This record gives sequence, structure tokens and C-alpha cells, in this order.
Amino acid sequence: MILKNFFSQLNIVANCKRYGVSLWQCPQFLFLIMGAVIIATALITYILGVRYVADPNIVSLIVLVLTIVLFIISFSITRSVEGLAEANRLKSEFVSIISHQLRSPLSNLKWVIDLLLSGRMGKVDEKHGEYFQILKDNTARMGELISDLLIVSRIEQRRFPLEKTEFSLEDLTREIIDEFRPMISDSKIEVKLEAANTLARVFADSSRIKIVIENLLDNALRYGKNQGQIFIKLKTTGKNLLFEIKDSGVGIPKEDQRYIFERFFRSSNVLKHQTRGSGLGLYIAKFIIERSGGKISFQSQENKGSTFWFTLPTKT
Repeated sequence: MILKNFFSQLNIVANCKRYGVSLWQCPQFLFLIMGAVIIATALITYILGVRYVADPNIVSLIVLVLTIVLFIISFSITRSVEGLAEANRLKSEFVSIISHQLRSPLSNLKWVIDLLLSGRMGKVDEKHGEYFQILKDNTARMGELISDLLIVSRIEQRRFPLEKTEFSLEDLTREIIDEFRPMISDSKIEVKLEAANTLARVFADSSRIKIVIENLLDNALRYGKNQGQIFIKLKTTGKNLLFEIKDSGVGIPKEDQRYIFERFFRSSNVLKHQTRGSGLGLYIAKFIIERSGGKISFQSQENKGSTFWFTLPTKT
């Protein structure tokens, strides 16, 4: 058993996958690198000691003490990193399990609310209908949060694959706009799409890119202003296709802009508008775009709106 555990610790690739971290963040790999540094330091110390110290016993003692000190330091650092990696893994697993467990009762709750609103269980008066609608809206918000948490959990555990295929970004964008028609109508915001006549097809995972566009359009609508406008542009730039969405909403304060793509971050001026959101949408969008071989960025000015854009490689 001891030998089995020892050899399992030597399997660096397996341990990296277990912790869900890259090679350079893996505790076992870091320990290996530190071991190489310790050996190199001991050799250099020995060579310098032989040259400048007459007594070989003193040289050996210096090398031995230095090696022991460095080994203890490296072991302590590695154990600390391993503890952090294990805590991060357990946190990701906990979020994943809880999110999965919440889905079933939430789906049942949604089904019951829809059944009651349908009137098949008896007539629902206007006042009760309003209460049921509030429950339905909040259930939908909880569902969105759970979906975002599951995506982030899969990203952290490196279980978020991309299946790249050729598809039309314009067709996908129009499809998403149609799905958002009720929200667009309620927001009293006009959405305009401008696409170049000849657009190359992009090479990415359409289902993942749909998540990105949905998040950007949802943000533009939620943080927009009544009677405002949202402009979406699609055009070719070299070997990439550019997607740009511009709104006339609340904008992002300058001091908050550096954190906008971080997990759970919400701008300081958002709370004034009391809009819903988890602070995960842009983090997820950035991950998907960069993994797809593109780039994502934005420009914003508080109270004057924001422009978000991303690029995707084309396949010609």
C-alpha cells in the first residue's frame, strides 16, 4: 500500500488532472523542479567551496546543511500548494454536486408553477396569478445561476470541452435575438443587427458561442436604458470574424474595468439599478472565446454605455 501511494505521487500527469490544474501549478511537478534546483545549488556550492575553502570537511558540512534547509523549505512550500490545490478541487466538486442536486427540485417547482398558472388545477385569480408569476421569475433566475455555477465548476475541473465546427455567426446571432424578443419588448430597447454582405463562416463550438452572445445581449438589455438602442455588428477582420455589441446603458466605472472578467465580480454602479446577475457571465465568455482561439475586450464609460467585442477564427 505504501509503495502504491508512493508511485501514485510520482504520476505527475494524473495528479494534475486530479487537482484540475495546469502542469506548472501541479504540486508534484513543482516539487520535482525544486528538487532539481536543490541539486544544482548543492553542486554549485560544492564547487565554490572546494575552490575557496581549504578544509573538505567544512565544504561537505556546508553542502549538507544547505541541502537539508532547501529540502525542508521546498517540502513545506509543496505541501502548502498541495493543500490549496486539494481545497480548490473539493470546492469545485462541492459546487458541482450541490448544483446538480438543486436542479431536480427546481425543475419540479417550475413544473408545478406552470401547471397552476395554466388553470388546469382550477381558475387562478389575478392576484394569485401575480404571485405565481413572481415565483416563476425567481425560479428562472435560480436556474440561470445554477447553470452558470455548473459551467464554472466544469471549467475549473477542465471538463468543459469544445467541439469545433463551421457555422454562420450571423444566423446564430439572429436566432438568439429572436429568442430574446419578449425581453427586448419588455425592456423597450431597440436591437439592430448590421452584418457585412459576405461573411466567412467561423470555426468554433456553436453551443458555447451561443452562451457568450446570450450573456452579452442579456447584459446590454439589463443594464440598458428605456427607449435606448443596442447595435450589433458583424464584420470580417483579416482571418477573423468580429462580433461587436454596443449599448447606451449605465456603463462601467473606470476603477472597476480591470476586474470585469473576474468571477463573481459586479460593478459598483450595478446595485443602484438592482439588476439580477451572478457576476459569472463575462468570466465564462472570456474563457470560451480564448479557448476558441479568439480575443474579447470592451470599452466603456459610466452613464454613456459599453461596447463589447470578440473575434473568432474563420475557416475558409
